[in-house]
Amino acid sequence: MTRQRERYFELYEDDFGLSALTGRLASATAPDAVRALELAAEVAGDCEGEGAVELGVDLRCLLDSGLPDGTLRAAWLAATHERFDPADFGTDLRTWLTGLADLYPARTRRRRQVYWLERPHPELAEEELREAVITEIRASTSAPTSASLPATVAEALQDIVGEADGELGFRLLLRILKAWNVPVGKEQYDRLMELDAKLGYPGPLVYDGLDIQWLPLDPTRRDGSGDFGISALSERFSGDWWQPPAREGVEQAAAGDDTAQTPGTAAALLYEDASRLLASPLTTDTVTTLWLAASGRGLNIDVLGIDGRDWLRLIADVSEKRLRDIAPSYTPVVGPVRTELAPPVLEVIREASPYLATRTVSAHWLGIPGPAAVAALEETVTHADPDLGYRLFLRLLKVLSVPLTAHQYAGYRALGERFGYGEDHVPWAVDHLAPAN
Repeated sequence: MTRQRERYFELYEDDFGLSALTGRLASATAPDAVRALELAAEVAGDCEGEGAVELGVDLRCLLDSGLPDGTLRAAWLAATHERFDPADFGTDLRTWLTGLADLYPARTRRRRQVYWLERPHPELAEEELREAVITEIRASTSAPTSASLPATVAEALQDIVGEADGELGFRLLLRILKAWNVPVGKEQYDRLMELDAKLGYPGPLVYDGLDIQWLPLDPTRRDGSGDFGISALSERFSGDWWQPPAREGVEQAAAGDDTAQTPGTAAALLYEDASRLLASPLTTDTVTTLWLAASGRGLNIDVLGIDGRDWLRLIADVSEKRLRDIAPSYTPVVGPVRTELAPPVLEVIREASPYLATRTVSAHWLGIPGPAAVAALEETVTHADPDLGYRLFLRLLKVLSVPLTAHQYAGYRALGERFGYGEDHVPWAVDHLAPAN
């Protein structure tokens, strides 16, 4: 059976197919044959019945592979954490899987109309996928931390990847790592997430339930791919129709770690930004202007009677609370400022100033003149933090839909790289403003 690749994140919120079934069996309390079939029906019913497609294809991939019963049994018992063995109920595994395949026959999904220009379905050469998955199987089963795994599981998984289906083998590997609580180092986790992206999986399929050995919390390490800190918070409040209440929005942002970040990183970065502004000589009015411009008046702290510095203190307090809850051993710190990058940041701000001076943030209601926003940005760069100043500058470009030349866009990306931003940070902010994007 040839697998039809999908953008799985559009269909499912988590695992799917046979691997999802093994996960549910591993979590069940003494499931019998009837309960196993009920769980299979739940998996098949996912996404309004679309789950039956992946379940049926997974079953046929295994059954048509010609793999011996011992291989199938070793992988199955490992993935279900030995919670459900058909032999305990008077049948062998192959017969039970065949009966399940009769209930959910393999079929192809009708292609849906795609209206975007990017490739609608993941494309990853099968041989490349198999090699990558086998590398992770070997890494996962040869480390001292994998001592709890059954001895036969590595060979069984490699045979499934090589003879049945690499994509199914990958999901079964993840299920086994979770079922047996095998610690996974950050370097390997990043590789697993890279495969996740190439296969179009929903992110939780990899990280939910995985015992990730996170690196120590360090806000100077740029593991995330997008914006962070107060600049990201300002975008969270920038919606035209609805914004969360003030404290709730900060709480959401403080808990919004990127999937590549050590838990608590988002809060540590928010705390650092707020602390640097609080320690700076920026006036309350300047802080208020800075926030209102970057958020596009999404949260009108002046109208709500919230002092600009009180707003920063609320951000810092919420971030500290999040850190106490998620990383109690971490002491919030404010690292050194990248002062050497202040000149190039001021240069790009001043280069854009003639255009920004003609614009007004929220022009139709309590407008913020462009020159006032630029002045607040320059003060931030000079007296607080060039990094934060640059991130807020990118936000202002987006708020005002400032058209960019290809040369400007390339320069903004290069400056972002000097700050160590993630690969998506600058593109997400302004690539739609440049002519070739």
